[in-house]
Amino acid sequence: MPLSPIPALAIRAYTATTALGRGRDAQAGALQARRSGLRRNDFGPDPLETWIGRVDGLEDEALPDHLSKWECRNNRLAWLALRQDGMLDAVQAAVARHGAGRVALVLGTSTSSIGATEEAYARLDNGAFPPDLARPQVHTPHSLGAFVQEATGLRGPCMTVATACSSSAKVFAQAARLIHAGLADAALVGGVDTLCGSVLFGFNSLGLVSTRPARPFDPARDGLSLGEAGGYALLERSEDCGEGLQLRGYGESSDAHHMSAPHPEGLGARMAMVDALQRAGIEPADVGHLNLHGTATPANDAVEAAVVAELFDAHLHASSTKGWTGHTLGAAGIVESVFALIALDDGFLPGTLNSQALDAACGPQLRLDNAHARISYAMNNSFGFGGNNCSLVFGKAAAR
Repeated sequence: MPLSPIPALAIRAYTATTALGRGRDAQAGALQARRSGLRRNDFGPDPLETWIGRVDGLEDEALPDHLSKWECRNNRLAWLALRQDGMLDAVQAAVARHGAGRVALVLGTSTSSIGATEEAYARLDNGAFPPDLARPQVHTPHSLGAFVQEATGLRGPCMTVATACSSSAKVFAQAARLIHAGLADAALVGGVDTLCGSVLFGFNSLGLVSTRPARPFDPARDGLSLGEAGGYALLERSEDCGEGLQLRGYGESSDAHHMSAPHPEGLGARMAMVDALQRAGIEPADVGHLNLHGTATPANDAVEAAVVAELFDAHLHASSTKGWTGHTLGAAGIVESVFALIALDDGFLPGTLNSQALDAACGPQLRLDNAHARISYAMNNSFGFGGNNCSLVFGKAAAR
C-alpha cells in the first residue's frame, strides 16, 4: 500500500566539516573546483597503504575546560563542526522559541569514541585504563549524543543512532517521528565519525579498501577510501516555511541479506527510495539530483546503479561525492545531505570525482561532470552494513 505524504519540516540551518574544510562554504568551494580532500594515509603509527579523508587541524582543537571530561577525537570533531555556519546560534534561537525541553537531539555515528578506547587498551597500566583515559562516559556508543547534549544544553529526547553507514541519514527519520508525534517541536540532527584503527584495519580485513583514491562507478573501481567528518541540521515544525529548505520525505528498510554485502537485487535500497518518494508525495521524475551512496566497492555500486536505472528517468543527475570526502561512515548521511541541500540552495550539482569512465552496467542517470540547474527536489541515499538503508528527500518550500 502506498504511503501517505508527511508534513514537511523546515531546515533552519545546516553545516558540515570534512577533509574539504570547515563549514558549508568550504564544502561547496571544493566541490565546484573538483578539489579532493583525499590524501595518502598518514593516520596512526603504522599507516595502511590507502587514501583517507582526514580533517586538518583536529589535533589542535582541544575541548574547552568545561567539556574536558569528554575529550577524544570524535567529540573534538563534534565540537568543531557545531561551531560552523552559525549552528550554535540557530540552536539557541530554537531553544528561545520552544524551550530546551522541546528540542530533541538525534545524532548518528558508527564507531563513536572507539579511538579513545583503542588507546586506553594499548596503554593498560596493570590491567587498568591509564588515568587520563579512565573516563567511562567516553567509552560508550552514546558518547557523542551525551557530549553534544551537554555542549548545547538541549533537554529534549536525546539519542545516538548507530546503524553503520546509514546512521546520520536515519537521524532525520527519527527526528521527524519525534516531532510528528508531538514529543518535540524542533530537533538538532547530525552525525560524527572519526578515523581510528578499528575502522581502517577492519574495513581492510573485509577486502573493501583500495590503495588508490576511490573511483565510484568506474569499471576499474576496487574499493573505498575512508574518511572522517561531522555535520548537523536543525529541523523545526513550522506552518510557514517561507521559501526555505525542507525535509520532505524519508524511507528506511532493513533487508538483512548479509552482514556486509548488499542484497544482490537491491531489495532494501529500492524500498527505501520508493518509501521516501511516497512520503514526500512526489514522483521519481520530480527529483533533480540524487547523491548516491556510491562507495566505489564493486558490489555496492553495481546494485545501487541498477535500482536507480529502474526507478528514475534519464534526466536525473545522480553522482557519488565520496571521491571528495572519502566514505565517512556514520557521518556520510549528514555530509551528503548537506551536499544535497547545497544543490537545492545554489543550483550546483556535483559530479563524480576520480572516476575516468562509468561502468557500462550503469544507467544514464550517473554523471561524472559537475552541472548547474535549478531543482526543486534532491535525494540522498545512505546504505549500511546488515542491510540498514535510508533515503531522504529534500525540497524547497515554494515547490509544495
